[in-house]
Amino acid sequence: MTTAPLLDTDVLARHALAHDASHYLLLPEAVTAPDDEAAVVALLRRAGLDRRPLTFRSGGTSLSGQGQTDAVLADVRTHFRSVEVLDRGERVRVGPGATLRQVNAHLLRHRRRLGPDPASEVACTIGGVIANNSSGMAAGISENSYRTLESLRFVLPSGTVVDTADEGADARLRREEPDLHEGLLRLMRRVRDDAEATRVIRERFAMKNTMGYGINALLDFETPADVLAHLVVGSEGTLAFVASATFRTVPIQKHIATGLLVLPSLQAATAALPEVVGAGFATAELMDARSLIVAQGVAGAPQEVLGLDVDGHAALLVEHRSDEEDELTQRAAEAVGMSERLGLTVPLEMTTDAARRAAMWTTRKGLYAAIAGARPAGSTALLEDVVVPVPELEATCRGLQDLFDRHGYDESVIFGHAKDGNIHFLLNEYLGETSTRLEAFTEDMAELVLGHGGNLKAEHGTGRVMAPFVQRQYGAELYGVMREIKALVDPAGILNPGVVLTDDPSAHMRDLKPMIDIEEEADRCVECGYCEPVCPSKDLTLTPRQRIVLRRDAKLAEQRGDHATASAIRKGYEYQGLETCAVDGMCVTACPVDINTGDLVRRLRAEDAGAAENTAWGAAAGSWDLLTRGASAAMSTAGAMPSALPRAATDVGRAVLGSDVVPQYRPELPRRGGSVRRAGGRGRASADVSAVYLPACVHTMFGAAEEPRAASSGGGGSGGGGCGGNCACGSGNGDTGGASSRAATPRTPETPRTSDGVPASLNLLAQRAGVRFAVPDDAAELCCGTPFSSKGMTAAKERMRERVRGTLQEASGGGRLPVIVDAASCTEGIAGAMDGTGVEVIDAVTYVRTHLLDRLEIRERAGSVTVHPTCSTTHLGASADLVAIAEACAEDVVVPVEWGCCGYAGDRGMLHPELTASATAAEAAEVAQRETDWYVSANRTCELGMQAATGKAYRHVLELLAAVTG
Repeated sequence: MTTAPLLDTDVLARHALAHDASHYLLLPEAVTAPDDEAAVVALLRRAGLDRRPLTFRSGGTSLSGQGQTDAVLADVRTHFRSVEVLDRGERVRVGPGATLRQVNAHLLRHRRRLGPDPASEVACTIGGVIANNSSGMAAGISENSYRTLESLRFVLPSGTVVDTADEGADARLRREEPDLHEGLLRLMRRVRDDAEATRVIRERFAMKNTMGYGINALLDFETPADVLAHLVVGSEGTLAFVASATFRTVPIQKHIATGLLVLPSLQAATAALPEVVGAGFATAELMDARSLIVAQGVAGAPQEVLGLDVDGHAALLVEHRSDEEDELTQRAAEAVGMSERLGLTVPLEMTTDAARRAAMWTTRKGLYAAIAGARPAGSTALLEDVVVPVPELEATCRGLQDLFDRHGYDESVIFGHAKDGNIHFLLNEYLGETSTRLEAFTEDMAELVLGHGGNLKAEHGTGRVMAPFVQRQYGAELYGVMREIKALVDPAGILNPGVVLTDDPSAHMRDLKPMIDIEEEADRCVECGYCEPVCPSKDLTLTPRQRIVLRRDAKLAEQRGDHATASAIRKGYEYQGLETCAVDGMCVTACPVDINTGDLVRRLRAEDAGAAENTAWGAAAGSWDLLTRGASAAMSTAGAMPSALPRAATDVGRAVLGSDVVPQYRPELPRRGGSVRRAGGRGRASADVSAVYLPACVHTMFGAAEEPRAASSGGGGSGGGGCGGNCACGSGNGDTGGASSRAATPRTPETPRTSDGVPASLNLLAQRAGVRFAVPDDAAELCCGTPFSSKGMTAAKERMRERVRGTLQEASGGGRLPVIVDAASCTEGIAGAMDGTGVEVIDAVTYVRTHLLDRLEIRERAGSVTVHPTCSTTHLGASADLVAIAEACAEDVVVPVEWGCCGYAGDRGMLHPELTASATAAEAAEVAQRETDWYVSANRTCELGMQAATGKAYRHVLELLAAVTG
């Protein structure tokens, strides 16, 4: 029998998992992470025997306090991320830990998606989507979780497993849980025989509704097993653990047009809704004046928003979708005609441009966190969502604005899914032990919404925030039905007590989370968790959200005099918070308030750095060429030895000086690097020079990938970088160790058998395209500064950057020529160093795609290639260029759905190889499912990281391009 997972009572672990996106905070007494369904069964049975409350938690994006507990918290995000696409994408079976965006990425190749489309798709998990009966922008009540669920596999508090995909699921439920089965039949008869109960249920669930349990299931399904499965939907973890779910997916329509209807006021926008809804828009997203003002400050906001002179205006983001282009054109024209009748402030333009459409939706989806991020210091942003019949929306919005004024909530905002009568409103409140103003407002708001025939929760879940109001919405009879459901399914009351149903009329005012200022880099954080899925250390140590909340909790503990807690958090933070952060900045790509937690970590590392370390790095900045060539020589020497010897030597150094000081010798390290002195032409800008080329020092330290020996010929190089990818043999096919299964026969005879990797390939491509580069005379002495900044060596970084700025300004003729850098992370660093100088810095991948690719002749395309985008190509916007070059070179291009930052992060992968192993696990598993001829990326250390993860020789994509062109 599987034993229950061990409970972790470590202070840091408990505080790290305590926080979610809501304004509540409960500290669990223990946390655990069951690794499979059997472990969950054992955990539930143990909790039942001990009468110990248990709460399951995955994404933690919920706003109503349903993912917290002061008892046992089980994290099911880590080990339940399975995604199985069925029937060519028409169905999909998923685990509760997979994010909505992750599932949709798997479905995209089939032009399908999940029905629910909440704004938090980047981070919300399937477990949360089911637990809250998520809907979103366009889902309404026809494509929400409840309606698109085909079958559900779940574990009851007793440990019984129910799988409604099994033909005999109901009979098994009757056999294994007879009291529950009979009780559900009784409740079905009770509700169906009560005409008034039936009327209320139908009326309430004709709109979005996540208040209480989904008792419409008692009317909609005929067997207790199916009823129970759909009661679990929206039950917020109070009835069962969802082990997996199978959904019917919806098609992605081929043609989409999006536009912004700008009206003079919120009242005008809501008054226009009946006509807008009648026009058949797939979406109609409301944004009031304050929302529009905040949206103008969101990075990447579209011109449709930036160009507004907001003065009390409101807007509706509308969209038409169709599989037929002509039909879409007609509907877009009709929308413009309709808008002219509405007397818009700005003429409506329906655009099909993908970039403009994406910008509009990115702005809308990030609106909550952006508004919350702009809140006054020390306040908490409280987001509520309600729904009323569409004809009642105008009066409801007026009533809400009156309540804002009456209770003194200045600068409150209203936005949301107006097509469904579902609006969100946000308040800034200073939460203390109690908040009488908030309590009074909530009472008035409940009366307002119910008075207009609405529901107090539309999609965010009942949680703790609305549990005391469930009976008020449904009445005593149906509330009694819900109570009986809970008692039948969970008689011991162990699952997530206090959520959905409560006996405490003041439960919504308890356990309020204080908001404490810590550092300027992180104070805007609203703890939404959008950053977590993209973080390379998420499964190893901490996520960006957790790095921030632990700083808050440590400071709060100190303020309360709890120095033991503060000390325990800070002790564990050294490794989990600082040493294993890749400072890759991927968090900022997902954060709607533009927080780069890496900036915080870099500063904390700088504060921790000693004088000796600063002196050493300062000296390195002054002798960079000597250091990089020395490192190359050392690796060449180490590569000639049996691998156990250099590994043993570095392990001794790590034991003495620390694992965050001495890198570990890794088997993926190449034997030698090249020299930037051989990288290309010399000198300054001149008439026949097209660009300045700054070869990255990383190519001096780390040579090109060594070509695996062909199984049949024994060919390929063992040193000097092998063929460097400049042949047609490909890499990573066949035998163990990545050996090629074919003889290494070059397809392009003029391509050298060996090369120095990227510098040689880029210069070869330039030569073939008739382009000449200039390389600065002191290029070997230059560095982008990233190795210094990532370790917190601020002074050394600035010293190096000053040299870089001077050299590149002169070499580029004062910015007349662009500067090309051939490693994406170095490009990012050089671009930062040159910011404000007027010198354009371009990654080699982007330069080659835009300036050289059309001039090159592809002689024979490779068969297949796997592409690894990087954190830096993401930041630079170069990932599309990387993929485009691969597509020009190969018949079949694979970009793993699970790709993410490899966590190698310069030398971080050698200091903490466990970080890279964890960060790449999912991508490596996906790569292993399909062999391709080539494996490419755009950054040498990332290529090393992926080689360590997969055993495949990853090369720069320009080496592939050099191999197939002539």
